[in-house]
Parts: sequence; C-alpha cells; structure tokens
Amino acid sequence: MIDKAANVRLNDVEVCSVSIGLQPIPFNKGFYAVDMTFYFDVCLDVFMAPNALPMPVKGLAVFSKRAVLFGSDGSVKIFSSDCSADGPDQQNQPTRNCPKAVVQVAEPIPLCAKLTERCSHPCMPPFRIPEAILRRYGGEFVGPEADKQVLVSIGLFSIVQLERNVQMLIPAYDFCIPHKECVSSSEDPCELFSSIEFPTNEFFPNNLPLDKKKAHTCTACGDT
Repeated sequence: MIDKAANVRLNDVEVCSVSIGLQPIPFNKGFYAVDMTFYFDVCLDVFMAPNALPMPVKGLAVFSKRAVLFGSDGSVKIFSSDCSADGPDQQNQPTRNCPKAVVQVAEPIPLCAKLTERCSHPCMPPFRIPEAILRRYGGEFVGPEADKQVLVSIGLFSIVQLERNVQMLIPAYDFCIPHKECVSSSEDPCELFSSIEFPTNEFFPNNLPLDKKKAHTCTACGDT
C-alpha cells in the first residue's frame, strides 16, 4: 500500500517500548553509557490519490540514542536472601555493582511524515525488533524489496537516570526518661489575671511625636 500511496500524514504516535543497555566506559571509572532504542507505534493516514479519502495504516518507527552518565562505582560484593543456595549466584557477577538505568518518557508529539524513495544503500542501521513487538503487528515487517519508505518526525521528552542503592548514615541520639512526674501549677487563675497591668494604651491613640508637632505648627499665627 505504501508503494502505491501518493501522500501520507502522521495522525498519532505512541511509545511501545524502550530497550535499554548499560555498559561501563573504559578508562572513565564511574561513567556509564546508556544505549536506548525507542519503539513507536505510528498511525498514518495514507492517501492513494490527491483527492481520495485517507486510509489508516499502522506501522513501527525506531529511534536509537546514547547518553553518558555518572553512576559512581563500588568495590564491595553484595549478597542478599534472593539467591538460592543450590542455584547459580547471579549476584556475584562482574556487573553486580552496576547501577540501574531508568528512562522516563512523556507522551510523544506527532510532528510530520514524509514519503520518500528507499535508498539503494541503507540510510539507517538495522535494528533488532523484539519478538513481543513483532507479535503485536502480526509477524515480520516488509523487507528491503519495498520501493518507498515513510520517514516520521516525532517530538519526545525523556529523562534518563542511573539508580543505585547507597548506604546512609543517620546519627542516633540518646534520650533519658524523667524520674519525676511534672506537676502543673495550682495558682488561682483569678489572681493571675489581677496581676496583669491594665492596658491603657490599647484604648487611646498614641501621642503625636514632638518633631511632628513642630511640623504642624502654624508659623503665621503661632497656633498649634
């Protein structure tokens, strides 16, 4: 259908999955390369003729990206109760101290789609599509014998993080238990109130300062 199409329009896009690979960078201790492959479920409106009604077609778009982040390094072996005594100890592998890479993805923004002729030389490196995504589309995709291809532009906001379990030192302070019970005051509240001075200033306005009195003096008659 794409080979016979006159034009295409990008209608909707969704992130299917993200494959993440994590590898330490040689000669840069604590730095890791995060290789990400994004798989997008793309919905296109295919026009078979200039004035024809569009036909919805779904496809797959793939994008690869690499980020280098600092994830620190550790020099201890970590063991936990998750490991079986008779099974292989997966915790004692060389990657036991690697952090965990996490990618947060917002809803993608469909920008545009372009129908082009397929290059004689591959314009993009081949990607391995996971079996779970292939089953979503019912099997294998069209091979290199197709004459046309669709290039899509997608706006994507993402956050790449490295997570690692760390030890936190929290200081603990001693406390003492009181040996005597606190006794409340038995003073008469009426006597306490009578000892308070009457707030005279609260009922009368403040006196005008001396410098302001001079400012309000009438120089012609001498009255204030």
